[in-house]
Amino acid sequence: MDLFRTKSVERTLDETREEGRSLKRNLNAWDLALMCVAVAVGAGIFSVGAQAAAYYAGPSSIISFLIAGIVCGGTVLCYAEFTSMVPAAGSAYTFTYTTVGEFVAWIIGWDLVLEMLMAGAVVAKYWGVYLSDFTRLMGWNLRMTVQLGPVSFDWAPFLIIAFFTALLVIGTQLSARVDGTLTAIKIGIVLFIIVAGLFYIKWSNFVPFIPHSAPASSVRQGVSSGLMEQPLWQWISGRKATAYGVPGIFSGAALVFFAFVGFDAVATASEEAKNPEKTVPHGIILGLSIIIVLYMAVAFVTTGIVSYKTLAKAPNPSLSVAFELAGASWAAKIISIGIVIGMATVVMVLLLGLTRILFAMSRDGLLPRNLSKTNKRGTPAALQIGGAVVMACIASFFDVSVLSDMVNIGTLSAFLLVSLAIPIMRNRRPDLKRGFTMPGNPWLPILTAVACVFISINLSVLTWIRFLVWLLIGFVVYFGYSYRHAGIRTLEVVDGELDAGASGDASSAESRDAVPAN
Repeated sequence: MDLFRTKSVERTLDETREEGRSLKRNLNAWDLALMCVAVAVGAGIFSVGAQAAAYYAGPSSIISFLIAGIVCGGTVLCYAEFTSMVPAAGSAYTFTYTTVGEFVAWIIGWDLVLEMLMAGAVVAKYWGVYLSDFTRLMGWNLRMTVQLGPVSFDWAPFLIIAFFTALLVIGTQLSARVDGTLTAIKIGIVLFIIVAGLFYIKWSNFVPFIPHSAPASSVRQGVSSGLMEQPLWQWISGRKATAYGVPGIFSGAALVFFAFVGFDAVATASEEAKNPEKTVPHGIILGLSIIIVLYMAVAFVTTGIVSYKTLAKAPNPSLSVAFELAGASWAAKIISIGIVIGMATVVMVLLLGLTRILFAMSRDGLLPRNLSKTNKRGTPAALQIGGAVVMACIASFFDVSVLSDMVNIGTLSAFLLVSLAIPIMRNRRPDLKRGFTMPGNPWLPILTAVACVFISINLSVLTWIRFLVWLLIGFVVYFGYSYRHAGIRTLEVVDGELDAGASGDASSAESRDAVPAN
């Protein structure tokens, strides 16, 4: 059994042109940058930042965003090099398949499915919550929950997922245009809020900038300081769960990683980009730069207009709650509009990312091959609808708020492997054309990987346990189905090429590319 068989870059690129299983290239750099901003300027900027300040870092949550942004920046450079070299659907999964091997690629693909699926469900659920909050502020009485026998059904998440699924089935370019328009509106609202918030800032709220460490149970009501809730590193070191202080900054950074899934989702769309060698690197680097600036500015305003202690006492800390506590209720209405628009665009990009990961895995045979068929518009319609149904069911029927940390650990695991894959690929295939080259190889990729590990151990023990359970399920699927079918599918491709009467030399070359390397 060869668990680390790799697929050549040439074979990967050839498969992007396979009839009936190829995607149309119609996105430019600005489309991709807007997608990146669209998925990040949503739950992260309107909610997660306030939670990081209230429960973990206080005013120093500004540093939490900076740390997360720097780590993401290093990973962005890795993604930029890979997407310029292997512009195929699948993002980190595809990159890993060409470097480390199939088994590790399966693990990262499985993790990305977890990341995109849970992130989409969480954001869709919160979209319904904030839509309800918006209607309340406007004086409307709109019921968001329908009782279906013994279970409750939230129709708002189902509605937003269905709307963007229809757009994505019609075509990625149309979806990108709608997404870009909504993103421009919400960025305008965010900028307005930042400027308005400057007039409510009290400099005393920044003192102390790094609050003194305190037991986690004394900061957040209903959260114990037991084993399951404390960061993994604290459990390993035997320390009790705490909030604030220097450790709180890193715990805040681990939390706000939820806000940086954007460029990873965008990387999954590289097969649909025009001139991807330049378009994708430019798009994700531009998008991340905009995100870091906006997040730090919002964190500055949030912690400046209200004390982090006051914010921690709120049932659901958010940007709108901060303005309400500061006596600017008028701003809460505008923020609610921004949240409803902002989170809607996040759902669209995550739906796209989830489908493209599954598309790449099924095209490789690790999942049933029929799932990777595309329609006449060049979109995997059946897969798009199927993924949307699962996401909508999770969002509409379950309480998914506790699963947000699962998004972070899935993202960090992907970042880790992509960072390590850069020096491996430089060593194995120095001959490949690269539209972008990451500086500082191998030390910068290695430092980025170490930073990902460090931030991930700041996630809770319970998050790690859930993650291990998800991996065990993935192992069962891989050894029960994927390994055998991926190998059979590859051999069938080679046999078909040989039967077609290709020349001996060409057949041998194709066979070496198609058959997994030992």
